[in-house]
Amino acid sequence: MGFRLPSILFSAKQILKAQSISGRCQSSVPKGHIAVYVGEIQKKRFLVPISYLNHPSFLDLLRRAEEEFGFNHPTGGLTIPCKEEAFIDVTSRLHTS
Repeated sequence: MGFRLPSILFSAKQILKAQSISGRCQSSVPKGHIAVYVGEIQKKRFLVPISYLNHPSFLDLLRRAEEEFGFNHPTGGLTIPCKEEAFIDVTSRLHTS
């Protein structure tokens, strides 16, 4: 089992770059944040600080999403197909640490 952290960060950085180039998300996403779409069937948009990309718990969530679904999603943003409650649980713990 290899650790593919650089590919996760690279993919997230590509999404950030694409969002800033397109301009469509630039005005709706505050500086220092990234839009993340979360949900198994119906996706809900969350704004999370970019600093979360360095946290092991958030990276684990991204790695599992990449392994199962990849990062090529039609929404143009980072999509994490997990239960919304699980995502909120992880991010709320990051926010308090």
